[in-house]
Amino acid sequence: MTSPFRSAQLSNGLTVIVAPQAHLHRVHVAFYVRVGSRYETSATNGLSHFLEHMMYRGTEALPTAHQVNHAFETLGGYLYAATQTDSGVFSVTAPKESLDPAAQLFAEVLLRPAFNDIDIEKDIVCEEILEDLDDEGRQVDADNLSRQLIYPSHPLGFTITGDASRVRSFSRAMLIAHHARHYNAANSVLVFSGAVTEDDCIAIASRYFSALPKGEYLVAEAPIHKQKRPRARVVENASSQTELRVCLRAVPQSPDHQPIMDMLLRIIDDGMSTRLYHRICDSKGLCYDVSAGFDGYEDDGIVDFAAGVQHARTSQVAKEVLHLMADLATQGPTDAELTKARKRHAWEMAALRDSPEDFANFFGLGALFRRLETPDERLARSASVSARELQEVAALLAQPERLNVLAVGLLDDAEEAKLRALVRSYAGPS
Repeated sequence: MTSPFRSAQLSNGLTVIVAPQAHLHRVHVAFYVRVGSRYETSATNGLSHFLEHMMYRGTEALPTAHQVNHAFETLGGYLYAATQTDSGVFSVTAPKESLDPAAQLFAEVLLRPAFNDIDIEKDIVCEEILEDLDDEGRQVDADNLSRQLIYPSHPLGFTITGDASRVRSFSRAMLIAHHARHYNAANSVLVFSGAVTEDDCIAIASRYFSALPKGEYLVAEAPIHKQKRPRARVVENASSQTELRVCLRAVPQSPDHQPIMDMLLRIIDDGMSTRLYHRICDSKGLCYDVSAGFDGYEDDGIVDFAAGVQHARTSQVAKEVLHLMADLATQGPTDAELTKARKRHAWEMAALRDSPEDFANFFGLGALFRRLETPDERLARSASVSARELQEVAALLAQPERLNVLAVGLLDDAEEAKLRALVRSYAGPS
């Protein structure tokens, strides 16, 4: 079978992946980096995210943010960037005739940021930080607070943005050092997808990205699981609903665990007919929407149930989530559920070919975290997952020392007591 991608290494060690999609009419170039809050300290928390913003502010050749954006848009494209807990991505999507000049401009942004207008960007990022705070300046974002609860003494518990005081302390010298530490060949992957050809892209990568410094591969500090009993935290916030998070410390997003977690989450929450929505919304009418997701890292993971609920129903929804996991842990999925999950996974893998962004993301993150595979290989491994394996992983995740429950809202004393009692008495599947 012909491979859907070609991988090469430049003279500086940069991994380049070309994943052609000949039926498409646009090109996509993406640059993935080992960067983010988990590589930071308490003094530098937020620096990765701020660096991402500052790389938009101009280059040596195009010294203003307006000039950078105008240059990409003149080529028919747009520049995109995002910083996550353990990775960052910059990308550009453009018409196929703009590939070479867009890639040249893309390299200019990544390799030669000027770090201009730092004080203006500090104001912008501090405005972004306010979105997660209440009127008194307290953190009320449920996702941020749940990670702090799970990882109280590890960088995985940091927010991605940091706080305003830290952002105000960042200097140009700190940006230059952080850029050099992370944005180098050892910690990055360059991906071309869409209406591209392999030889052209390798030549373009060599022409514009060979100047990227080699750097040194960064190894993140692995979190140690010291939790011995379930934990609960209630944060008061004046709102119409309580934001509930029921989090289970899970397994890493490794090649061995990825297919099992793919299938488990599809059994739990892959549409309105799967267990979670059917149980909590359809059957019991406890809330309007509920979801589950898997945040996988190379050395740890979290299964996260999220719901916005009436304050007085918080403990009831949490109880139903725990019962759902207990059912899976003691009985496993049905054959019909597993068959449906496999089919939906196969359709999703096939649909990757319709999107250059999704295709690049599949290969880029796979290469960045050293779990590179083809969609067919992922599909085959997921198709081999058994009901017994899913039951065993559900039983592992449902242990009390893995449970962390967070509620952000206006719980009265009685409801808060119910929630805390539920978590405190949780003993896992019987």
